[in-house]
Amino acid sequence: MRITVVHDIPLDFHHQEMVNSVMNSLEKGFEVDSRPFEIDTVGRLRGTDLVFNLTTDMGNVERQVHLPAGLDLLGVPFTGSGTTANALCINKTLTKLIMKAYGISTPEFFSVRPGDTADNLPFRPAIVKPVKEGGAKGIWKDSVVESVDDMQKAVSRIHESFEQAALVERFIEGREFTVGIVGSEVLPIMEIDFSSLPDHLETFYSYRVKQFHGDETNYICPAKISQRKETAISELSMRVFEVLDLKDYCRIDFKIDEEGKIYFLEVNSLPLLVPDYSDIVKMAEAKGWSYGDLINRIVASAINRYRIGEENGSL
Repeated sequence: MRITVVHDIPLDFHHQEMVNSVMNSLEKGFEVDSRPFEIDTVGRLRGTDLVFNLTTDMGNVERQVHLPAGLDLLGVPFTGSGTTANALCINKTLTKLIMKAYGISTPEFFSVRPGDTADNLPFRPAIVKPVKEGGAKGIWKDSVVESVDDMQKAVSRIHESFEQAALVERFIEGREFTVGIVGSEVLPIMEIDFSSLPDHLETFYSYRVKQFHGDETNYICPAKISQRKETAISELSMRVFEVLDLKDYCRIDFKIDEEGKIYFLEVNSLPLLVPDYSDIVKMAEAKGWSYGDLINRIVASAINRYRIGEENGSL
């Protein structure tokens, strides 16, 4: 069975490490090659049995839907979620609207499109973030606001910097958690604890905290929560997974407020798989899986979905 790993270009250090590690993990059981995602890539993938999709955006988050759309059109199997699910998860406003429609708690919110203004802040504190960015891009120390004036400044900065709508969301004071799902299995829940950060840093995932102070952030996995709360978060995670029609693997973020209420924040339908770095890799390790186990379980999930014959390869 032949698997083609498709990745973004150019590759920074973490993305190159991810591509190399995924390929190394698959080479024991499959014929493996790789291709950069370019304008003519999809047509060249007709002969492969399965594409391992690592096109996570590299500067343009909306690119995340392009490869799945092309592969769907040609009928080429691939790992991860499909076009519609990726498109929904890219847009935080749409994702939250869907959660509300299904009765899943998410912080109060509204969005402000470029050219529009907001003159009222019905909940405080609030956090202002880009609607379509990942990796905490566009979230700064002063993105958490208490006044209309500060909210308007934060919204304007997002409009100017990212040329997209700003999401204004009630900022939940409490504990932050992230949950990984692989196949139909929920990984051990991880708490992201910011209390160990230096005093001058914000105690939430801003861009600088996520990108430059990860080593000073405390990742607790499995999270130290009650069995009841663990079950509730795990069941809610699977509910989100099913509602959004996610496939093979994802990562979902939640907060629990001081009264114990669970809030859905957002979902990453195509999380990075960087060894010793990515949250979903850390959660898999807490379950006792090696990196290779994680990658091969993602592939096994895709093979099962597409009913690819076992005679073509082995797991």
